[in-house]
Amino acid sequence: MDKIRNIAIIAHVDHGKTTLVDKMLEMSGTFRDNEVIGSMDSNDIEHERGITILAKPTAINYKGYRINILDTPGHADFGGEVERIMNMVDGVLLVVDAYEGTMPQTRFVLKKALAAGVTPIVVVNKIDKESARPKEVIDEVMDLFIDLGADIDQLDFPVCYASAINGTSSLSDDITTQEHTMDYILDSIIENIPSPKVSEGTLQFQPALLDYNDFVGRIGIGVVKRGNIKTGQMASCVRLDGSIKQFRIQKMFGYLGLKRIEIESASAGDIVAIAGLPDINVGETVCEIGHEEALPPLRIDEPTLQMTFGVNTSPFAGREGKLLTVRKIEERLMKECERDVSLRVVPYDQESFVVSGRGELHLSILIENMRREGFELQVSKPEVIIKEIDGVKCEPFEDLQMDVPQDYVGGVIETLGSREGILENMVNHDNQVRLNYVIPSRGLIGFTTEFMTLTKGYGILNHAYKEYRPLVGEMVGERKLGVLVSMENGKATAYALGQLEDRGTMFIEPGDEVYEGMIVGEHNHDNDIAINVVKGKNLTNTRASGSDHTVVLKRPRVMSLETCLDYINKDELVEVTPKSFRLRKKILNAEDRKKAARNN
Repeated sequence: MDKIRNIAIIAHVDHGKTTLVDKMLEMSGTFRDNEVIGSMDSNDIEHERGITILAKPTAINYKGYRINILDTPGHADFGGEVERIMNMVDGVLLVVDAYEGTMPQTRFVLKKALAAGVTPIVVVNKIDKESARPKEVIDEVMDLFIDLGADIDQLDFPVCYASAINGTSSLSDDITTQEHTMDYILDSIIENIPSPKVSEGTLQFQPALLDYNDFVGRIGIGVVKRGNIKTGQMASCVRLDGSIKQFRIQKMFGYLGLKRIEIESASAGDIVAIAGLPDINVGETVCEIGHEEALPPLRIDEPTLQMTFGVNTSPFAGREGKLLTVRKIEERLMKECERDVSLRVVPYDQESFVVSGRGELHLSILIENMRREGFELQVSKPEVIIKEIDGVKCEPFEDLQMDVPQDYVGGVIETLGSREGILENMVNHDNQVRLNYVIPSRGLIGFTTEFMTLTKGYGILNHAYKEYRPLVGEMVGERKLGVLVSMENGKATAYALGQLEDRGTMFIEPGDEVYEGMIVGEHNHDNDIAINVVKGKNLTNTRASGSDHTVVLKRPRVMSLETCLDYINKDELVEVTPKSFRLRKKILNAEDRKKAARNN
């Protein structure tokens, strides 16, 4: 027991958690000399976006100690996992960027850690940056600890300085003292983090995370709080509703390095994964038969955003994907619910489902995974989930932090005023202004694209869920400008696009196939217009000098999935296929759209 340390790595997104874990694994002697070393972020989307999506356990053997590490997501949409992980660990490494300092998600994750009473160690990362300001950052961290009500012991936190990307660390903020080792951090963990708090008695194990594979079904990952657990033994699961289900533990896994290894037994303090109960859930308690004592249930964050996933009904349905039917889409969504406790799926009609999640990123990553697997589907604009609390209608609010060049501050403040944002703080730092707002989640839908336009791409925006508050009044949530909608089916021509360029910004190129009702561009004004982008030039057998010239078109606007979801209005959909994102109107025919608008 004394040789085990259970810790989590927490930080704001992109402050270097995963890189730090990778270097600790590499430099602790956990891998063989000839072993190929990978990364904790093994998922393709995690690699491409440089973010951690799923919390992952790993373990390091160091100086006779077993250090179990949980790498946590840094994005607000996955904050529920961070909260549950605090129940599995006795300490945290709080990683803070040596230049950016404390950010909204730093506050969020640290608040969870302090509330759980775990021991913190602060790691100031990216100390090698030219713009690093470690002394000021430590002051910011101290202010944050005080602001969040840390006790005297928690305020006396040890500090390490590191450059995870270079694999160096030290106990001094002087860059010249950095050494090519992670031992300073590993030694600090052993010296400062207590061994697991366990009590005497029979088995108690509580899953805090879920995984799933096709061979053993749902897998519960958690810490053994008490007693011993063995593969093949019969156990009782105390459900969240108090009922008891008996089952056999078919498989049990431990972690070392980047591997999940099958094990036969585990003791109190070990972090393990168990399989055998097909519907095991987060917060339930696995006990010995006849000694059923439930641990306090874990809080699972409720979804705050919902959107509709439906069968692709466009004229191009089935051209680019293989998985098209409502049955296949339902199977895939239900499978995702097996491992993601923050996701809810409810049938909407015969061909679509309402999918609720923690935010736009949460849902867009699910859509991205589905399209890579060969699915075609159409999705609606995200909408916040309104709840009734004590008879009052409430909506989710978020902490919003932005770093904006001074020249663009006025436009940002004016825009957030129309979105019901409340300015909490404003600090000048060199030529940058840091703005802190509390804003309804509703006001953030579609804001990212507008923010990037307002700040010419120089602004940095971060937000984290705060709480539910009473519903505020109407706000500007829809896109201000109208769209250009195709009125014909066929291939877009350079001639037609050249004639229409002065109407707005195009999303397509010559040769792209379009259909009636597909959105092909953004109008310069606030109304939608139907246009013909497939029209060819009338050819005659007469040629006139100077009348024929090469059409030179502007580059079309390329939009990512998140940008598409941000962009659309309530009467529009995003068609998602393995090869394309297309924007379209819900009602494809122009006359039918006019009739529907009159009826509304």
